[in-house]
Amino acid sequence: MASSRFPGKPLAMIHGIPMVGHCYLRSKMCRLLEQVYVATCDHEIFNYVESIGGTAIMTANTHERASDRTAEALLYIESKIDCKVDIVVLIQGDEPMLRPEMIDSAVKPMLKDESIMVTNLMAHIKTNAEHHDINEVKVVVDQQNFALYFSRQPIPSREKGVKKVSMLKQVCIIPFRRNFLIEFNQLEPTPLEMVESVDMLRVIEHGYRVKMISTERETYSVDTADDLRRVDKLMKNDSLMRSYGTQ
Repeated sequence: MASSRFPGKPLAMIHGIPMVGHCYLRSKMCRLLEQVYVATCDHEIFNYVESIGGTAIMTANTHERASDRTAEALLYIESKIDCKVDIVVLIQGDEPMLRPEMIDSAVKPMLKDESIMVTNLMAHIKTNAEHHDINEVKVVVDQQNFALYFSRQPIPSREKGVKKVSMLKQVCIIPFRRNFLIEFNQLEPTPLEMVESVDMLRVIEHGYRVKMISTERETYSVDTADDLRRVDKLMKNDSLMRSYGTQ
């Protein structure tokens, strides 16, 4: 709720529903997930989630990274259910356009390959303006689609006149293997992570790999009031909203 770029944004309304509500209800549609929780340090969000029949978890208000908050929530959940989970999917609360099949796409590579510790969705950037938007996290990948670097600056560079270059952005649906998330939470924050304000750089700087998975779904995160207006317009005829009452 104390977002510096958009105070109160988790409860900002999109077609009469708070943004975090869209994220929660759409995540619940993913059949690969056994349960969905909302981890928050704000009582307003906790109360809203409980009011719609969801399960919210209060976490510390000192976290600077969503991954750290997720790790705290994971340990709390496991203590309550008396069982260790296999995979934890971090879904950012500012991705109201997410679709359940996007979560499927992010998780399935981990089900097929036990060597993958963490994945992340990526999507094509369609405009130069988006490429230069510091609120969009850009990513460059190797030929096997493992992340090389994340930045809020426009990467890869187009300054040499190369126009046909793949411009990719991070989409914050991030599955972790349970033990790796715990290990990640114990790693020291790293210089590039702090400079760029991107969790996944801690993974790379400590010598691990992030598998990137492409999605063709059009999706935009909400970081500003202008983003909210754009997403509100794009979701006007959204088919999933008609299914919210069945969740």
